[in-house]
Amino acid sequence: MNLIPHHTETIVSVLSKKEVLGHLSKVTSEANFLDQRSRSNKEVKFNGIVGQNGFRISKVVDKGDTFLPLIVGEVEETPRGSIIFLKFKLFPGATFFLVFWSIVLIAFAGFFFFLIHNINYGLICTSLAIANYGLAIYFFNRQIKSSRKIFHQLINFQLKD
Repeated sequence: MNLIPHHTETIVSVLSKKEVLGHLSKVTSEANFLDQRSRSNKEVKFNGIVGQNGFRISKVVDKGDTFLPLIVGEVEETPRGSIIFLKFKLFPGATFFLVFWSIVLIAFAGFFFFLIHNINYGLICTSLAIANYGLAIYFFNRQIKSSRKIFHQLINFQLKD
């Protein structure tokens, strides 16, 4: 389990670069939340963009999930297949709110510890900051596992845990 909301992975595939990006293109669509028809296609597994050298995708979900990872990938051609470089990270908005609330709670803890000298309120703010960050990391890592499983199945790998 990572202590920061970031995960990297490198996959060596027997599929060519064109095949990997082709498989991804078939199961990826650009997110259009206003069009209900685009949400009804069950073959679409990812929202995002697949380019000629890489992709920026996230798993399709039925309801909002703050800790859903953004998967940024690059595919490089090799003589016997391809190498896929994956980076899983929080979306920028989720990162902002995680950092914002962590800073606010730590600032309140410092205020209560050093200016007001109220140990109880300081401990409450510190424990809330730790719980906030810990839950964010837990849910992010859980979503990484789910997204990895779908991605590995897509390129015919079995997830080993």
